[in-house]
Amino acid sequence: MSFNSIVLVKQVPDTANISGQVMKDDGTVNRALLPAIFNHEDRIALEFALQVRDNYGGTVTVITMGPPRASDVLRECLFMGADEAYLISDRKFAGADTLATSYVLSEAIKKMGNFDIIFGGRQAIDGDTAQVGPQTAEKLNIPQVTYAMSIEGLNKDSITIKRKIEGGYEVLQAKLPVLVTVLKDAAFPRPFKAKRVMAYKNAKTLLELEKLVEGNSLLYIDQLKDEYIQKHIYIKTLTMDDLQLEVERCGVAGSPTKVHKVESVVLGAGTHEMIEPNKDGLNLLIDKLMEDHIFG
Repeated sequence: MSFNSIVLVKQVPDTANISGQVMKDDGTVNRALLPAIFNHEDRIALEFALQVRDNYGGTVTVITMGPPRASDVLRECLFMGADEAYLISDRKFAGADTLATSYVLSEAIKKMGNFDIIFGGRQAIDGDTAQVGPQTAEKLNIPQVTYAMSIEGLNKDSITIKRKIEGGYEVLQAKLPVLVTVLKDAAFPRPFKAKRVMAYKNAKTLLELEKLVEGNSLLYIDQLKDEYIQKHIYIKTLTMDDLQLEVERCGVAGSPTKVHKVESVVLGAGTHEMIEPNKDGLNLLIDKLMEDHIFG
């Protein structure tokens, strides 16, 4: 008994240290000025899929929708242990909200086929909506389990999941195929394997191979692509044409979400008082905290 898993991953801007320098005049973030990182909850989702493969056999395929540089997170997935990676990229996908994104992802998954479980992080740090996973499951017409904490059981027909709810947790069973979104503290992601880093550090997408060909008249894209496929270091690339999508459902055109208002909040330093590191200072601090009703 083995299970084929698909993992939805995303490259996101590192929002941990946003400052005024990375904010645009309209109040949005200039992503080009922030380093791009692997969305943490998606890394946990990949760990879940790898554990399923380790325990039961099968395959782990990762997919991401994004610009060409999103191939960086796909290589990280290969370093961790993923068997295959897909980049879904096209300028026509730009500006997609969760509805348009889930449409593209669901159509890509249909094209790939042959899956038992789809894993994804609960949400991405750059969106905070937690909608892409559930919307993708809806478009695929499969059950979904969100806020997963652990897999309690798995057989050829169903999966048993422990999921977090307000005030506790619940254990439920869902039929396969199923989509599962996981929490950031549900597992500890394994580190990269040195052998896999050496094997896949030169893995490239079609878009990256095309850039290599542009500056070298001795290289031919079809020949180069075949060479990378034979070496098992080709990251498959899917575009609008490959997926035969409805243009009006992609990118900005397929995104009904509109920003009503953007407000910039600037945190400024207020007055402060030095507390001496002694008993009297500690008593003064406690009095101040009680006075402000922070405790007591």
